[in-house]
Amino acid sequence: MTAAHLLDLTRGVNTGEDAIGTRLLRHIITGGLITVARAVTGAEARWVGCAPSESPRIYIANHTSHADFILLWAALTPALRSRTRPVAAAEYWGKNPVRRYLAEAIFRSVLIERDRVDRLHDPITPILKALDRGCSLIMFPEGTRGDGAALQPFKSGLFHVAELRPDIELVPVWIDNLYRVLPKGSVVPAPLLCSATFGSPTHLQPGEDKRTFLARMQEAVTRLGEP
Repeated sequence: MTAAHLLDLTRGVNTGEDAIGTRLLRHIITGGLITVARAVTGAEARWVGCAPSESPRIYIANHTSHADFILLWAALTPALRSRTRPVAAAEYWGKNPVRRYLAEAIFRSVLIERDRVDRLHDPITPILKALDRGCSLIMFPEGTRGDGAALQPFKSGLFHVAELRPDIELVPVWIDNLYRVLPKGSVVPAPLLCSATFGSPTHLQPGEDKRTFLARMQEAVTRLGEP
């Protein structure tokens, strides 16, 4: 499918026109992406700290590639995949109509505006709304892609979400090897086995401050990547 075809399909997405066509296209594209992700990486799921659950969760993962959420998504069961949405930066996915269409109509991303933080553009609000609708979310608290060697400090947004929705399970996830498949600047993926390891769910502890919480969550993700 060409970029021109996708641009044509963006017309009417936000007005409710051709809702059946949009759902069908979403099914086709996501199915194709998941098939490719599994063929290239294996997309192995390792549930070492918990079992799959349809209860709303936030999957907190390391970030090394734009393909991270696709691998994590592919590792989920079909039932979980249908209710799990990635949290993504609006400044990247909103750069042109094709990216925005993919983000909103196909991936059903929760787009946040990190560069416009004020009373009218609180990046936490769309995240809370998605959780309140019963969705699970994929978050990358580093905020930007790393080199795969060590995690960058987690941003404070995760703490604020955990503080405002204390009953939501926070599941640490380590995505392994994907930075070698599609590193920064790469367009064509290299076939290598990758996995997503899911740890034990946790919550913000009573009286836990932001610094302690973020350090604990970063450590939980890091431990899953250790040999």
